[in-house]
Amino acid sequence: MKTFNQSDSPTQTRSLAPLSDMRPATLDKIEQAVRKVFAGFDANEVTMAQIAKSANVSLQTLYKYFGDKQTLFYTIMDIVLGRLAARIMDHLQGIDSVQDRLRKTLWVCFDFVDSHPDAVMVLSSVSASRIRNIAIYENKELIGAFLAVLEDGQNRGVLNDTVPLHILFDVFMGFISRLGLMHTIRQTETPLNAEFDALFVILWRAISKPEALNKKFNAKNQKAPRYELTPETWTV
Repeated sequence: MKTFNQSDSPTQTRSLAPLSDMRPATLDKIEQAVRKVFAGFDANEVTMAQIAKSANVSLQTLYKYFGDKQTLFYTIMDIVLGRLAARIMDHLQGIDSVQDRLRKTLWVCFDFVDSHPDAVMVLSSVSASRIRNIAIYENKELIGAFLAVLEDGQNRGVLNDTVPLHILFDVFMGFISRLGLMHTIRQTETPLNAEFDALFVILWRAISKPEALNKKFNAKNQKAPRYELTPETWTV
């Protein structure tokens, strides 16, 4: 995402009103507007006036609670991802097996892609240098819970233990990011979760401990189906 234009902020130093003072219905309208407007325009082209009009709220309200466009954007996206994070935490901290916990977590993430395509497009445009401005990316509780599950998987001998935990984490999240973005760009009508079982098998093979995986498939004498790779299957 390109650098935000700060000209939309007439009062950068004024203290902001707490979001807890805003009516939930108003905050919801602002969230919907931010997702819609930022998904359709370059960040530099978006104005506070556009967002206010789309949300049917006054400019005064936006400045009162957010102060400027950049703060508005990052605050709203943190709210959106915060809800996803809460659902993920429920599954990561469950009592299921490592495989089942990761399976349920992947399903929740794909469900987010299917239900929030505008948010997927907006997040994909945020530059790597600014992604940490969205507070959820610094959520130590969430990241810690994720790494704990992966470490449990390594200790139990079901996940690849020849690479650091952060590599497994990056593979998991990268799988979601790429599939989610391309699914949205292609405007695929079929929900991503409609192919969930096959997709989870691909991810599980990528992060499973090779020895355990080979024993399982050798015992069942299974072979993965072959698919022809054509331009239509991998391009937008």
